[in-house]
Amino acid sequence: MNTEMPSGSVVAAFDFDGTLTRRDTLGPFLAYSLGRWRYLWLLVRCSPWLIAYVFGLINNHLAKAKLLHLAMAGKSRQLVQGWAQSFIQERLPALLNDWGLKQLRHHQQLGHVCIIVSASPGFYLHEAGRFLSIDTVLCTEMEVDSTTYSGRMSTPNCHGPEKVARLRQWLLARYPDGFSPPIHAYGDSKGDLPMLEFASRAWYREHPWPFS
Repeated sequence: MNTEMPSGSVVAAFDFDGTLTRRDTLGPFLAYSLGRWRYLWLLVRCSPWLIAYVFGLINNHLAKAKLLHLAMAGKSRQLVQGWAQSFIQERLPALLNDWGLKQLRHHQQLGHVCIIVSASPGFYLHEAGRFLSIDTVLCTEMEVDSTTYSGRMSTPNCHGPEKVARLRQWLLARYPDGFSPPIHAYGDSKGDLPMLEFASRAWYREHPWPFS
């Protein structure tokens, strides 16, 4: 194993919704992009799956897959990119969590590698990453050809254990010599706990985790 400390020898991994932001962002993105009435109609069409998820009859992945398929199938790449750029510039600043943003800026000032590990979809999360000067975004990716979204996920939903799987995969690519960097992780929900357990140091809802 290489004993030299490579550039960016500390990794700070942030959940997005509820950690870097104050709330979920997929709903606001879809409402902003589709318009209020089309968004409400989308929720009506998805209601059987959303209700089933609330009552534990189906898992997070299935409910989200249905919502994203109905929302995104047939949308052009150019259209969605425009939505993402406008949403991030106009709406994201008001959604940011002051504490989470402060932690991010602190890590960036120290020269740490800062990444987002989130279940939110890449069609706007990569734009958020650029806005926040994030080094890497690991998230739920959507299938898209040169012009159009199919509405299907091209990766598993980046939630729970999948966050650790994606983080491990990224670490192997980033540090092929076997270096294992200290990882600081930030989250706010049960879906973040596997990532917090994997980290060297962790914070859950602005408090050190595990709780003493």
